[in-house]
Amino acid sequence: MDRRSGCPINLSVEVLGDRWSLVVLRDIMFGNFRTYGELHANSLEGIATNILASRLKRLMEEGLVTASADPAHKQRTIYNLTEMAIALVPVMAQLGAWGARFLPASPELSARAMALADGGAEMAEAFMAELRHLHLGAPAPRRSVLAELDAAYQAAGQKP
Repeated sequence: MDRRSGCPINLSVEVLGDRWSLVVLRDIMFGNFRTYGELHANSLEGIATNILASRLKRLMEEGLVTASADPAHKQRTIYNLTEMAIALVPVMAQLGAWGARFLPASPELSARAMALADGGAEMAEAFMAELRHLHLGAPAPRRSVLAELDAAYQAAGQKP
């Protein structure tokens, strides 16, 4: 793929700067949605089917996601994050915290990002270890950050 320049910010924007790529990665990363059907059915933003298919293909081409056949269902594909995508956890946490601070984000939808940002580097590393387990077959960590983030989301949804 042709790149406009070798600037690391430009290169990052060329890979992740479209309207949907980070949202698809968010849903795989934080929602643990692993199939096309799960990603489409659980899209908060209502991603169109053709756009989802296009973004998944592009994320695979860029090396952020891999696809494998679901052994339990011949016609289903399971999408996995790569190490390259898992390394985005601190970026996603800070991007979410920035949005929660400066934009009209809902408290419930901000809860995961804020909990992860507040948890700092230790929580980000634990989350990345958990993602490596889920997506790359690494040993299971003792801590489930996904469960902690889900608890923060649930708690935020119950506040008046």
